[in-house]
Amino acid sequence: MIFALIVVPVLGLFFGVHRYLWCRLVRDTTTPGSRPRRTGTVAAFVLPLTTLAALLAGRGGAPFPLQQALAWPGYLWLALVLYLTLALLVGEVVRAIALRALPDREPTQRTPSPTGPAHGPVPQPPPPSPDPPPAFSAELPPKPSSTPSPAPSPTPSPSSTPTLLPPRTPALPPVATPPRRLFLARAVAAGASLAAAGAVGYGTATTLRGPVVKRVTIPLAKLPRTAHGFRIAVVSDIHLGPVLGRAHTRRVVETINRTHPDLIAIVGDLVDGNVTDLAPAAEPLRELRSRHGAFFVTGNHEYYSGADQWVDHVRELGIHPLENARTELPGFDLAGINDVAGQTEHAGPDYDQALGDRDPARAVVLMAHQPVTIHDTVRYGVDLQLSGHTHGGQMWPFTYIADATNPTIAGLERYGDTQLYVSRGAGTWGPPVRLGAPPDVTVVELASLRA
Repeated sequence: MIFALIVVPVLGLFFGVHRYLWCRLVRDTTTPGSRPRRTGTVAAFVLPLTTLAALLAGRGGAPFPLQQALAWPGYLWLALVLYLTLALLVGEVVRAIALRALPDREPTQRTPSPTGPAHGPVPQPPPPSPDPPPAFSAELPPKPSSTPSPAPSPTPSPSSTPTLLPPRTPALPPVATPPRRLFLARAVAAGASLAAAGAVGYGTATTLRGPVVKRVTIPLAKLPRTAHGFRIAVVSDIHLGPVLGRAHTRRVVETINRTHPDLIAIVGDLVDGNVTDLAPAAEPLRELRSRHGAFFVTGNHEYYSGADQWVDHVRELGIHPLENARTELPGFDLAGINDVAGQTEHAGPDYDQALGDRDPARAVVLMAHQPVTIHDTVRYGVDLQLSGHTHGGQMWPFTYIADATNPTIAGLERYGDTQLYVSRGAGTWGPPVRLGAPPDVTVVELASLRA
C-alpha cells in the first residue's frame, strides 16, 4: 500500500513532465501532420520508456549486458529531462515578457459564423440600388392600349417579386498561429534544448575525467607528535555498476596512488550490483598502494547489492573490511561501523563493539558512510569521522536537497569535540552527471597540536 502511494504520484509526475515537454518542444513548434511533429511525438513516448526500463532492469535482475545497454541512454535522458524542464520554465517567463512587450502585429484570422459576434462580424448584404432592375419573366410585357387599364393589385404575386440573397462568403483558411508567437515558441525551445544539452554534456565529461584531489589538514588534540603529517586518502561512493565500470575504477585507483598516502579509507557505496557481474570492474582495486593498507566500511548500496558477498570480495582484493571493528595504527586508532541501512539485516552500526574497549587517551578516527551518524559519534568521544553518501548533491539543484537532509553536505565541520569530514565521492548514482559537485578523492593530513 505504501509502495503504491509513493510510486503512483511519482509516475504521474514523470509522465506529466513529459507531456509538458512534448507541448513546448513539439506541439508548439511544429505543424500538425508534419514529419517533425510525428518524430517528436514518437520520441516523447520512447525516451521515457527507456528510462523506466533502465530503472527496472537492475531491480528486476535482468542480464547485466542488457542493464548496461539500457543504463546510459535511460539515465542520460533522465538528467536531460531535469534540465530541459528547468530551462523551459525559465523560458515561460521570457515568453510572457516578450509577448507583453511585443504584441502580435498580424491578428489571427477567424472563420465567420452566423451565430453571433463571438466568431467575428457577420457580413451584411449590400443595400439595394434606388432603381432595381425588373425581375426576369418569361412573359412579354403587354402592348400599350388606348383604353386605360385598371390599376394593378397592390399585392404583387410571388413569382414576380425579386429575391435578394446575400453574396456567398468565400471560405477562409483555418486559424493559424501568429508568426511572432511561433517564432518565440521555437526560440525558447531551441534555447532550452541547447542549455540542457550543454549542462548534461559538461556534467558527463566531469564524471568521466575522474575525481580531483583535495587536500585538507585536520588537527587532532590527542594525536601524538610521531603521527603528525599522517595522510589518509579518503574515497567514497565509487558506485561501480552498469554505468561506471572497470575504466572508472582504474581512474580512481590511479588518482589515489598518485597521492602516495599512508592509508586508504573507502567509506561505503563501492558498488551497485552483485559480485558476479561487477567483479571484473572491481579488480583494479587490487592495485591500491599505501603504507598501512586500505580499509573499507559498508554503505547503504552494499546492502541493496548483498553486503556479505562484497565484504568477502574486498577482502580477497587485499582491502580490510571494518565491520563494527577497530584497529590500532601508529599514533591513533582507526575504527569503522556498518551503515545504518544494515539495520534491516540486523547488521547496523554498533558503537559499543567498535569503540567500547578502546583507550580514551588515544585519538580515534571513525569511518562511517552516512554523516547522519555524527550525533552518536560525538557521544562516544570520537576525534574525527570520515563519511561520504551525499555526493555533494551530485547535480544542481539537488545540492539544496542534500544540504537540507544531511548535517554536512561536503567538507569539514565541527560538532562539539568531534570533527566531521564528508567527501563528495568519486562516482555517481543514476545519471553519470556531476554538475556543481565535482567528484573527489581527499587527502586528509592529520596534525598534532603537540608538534
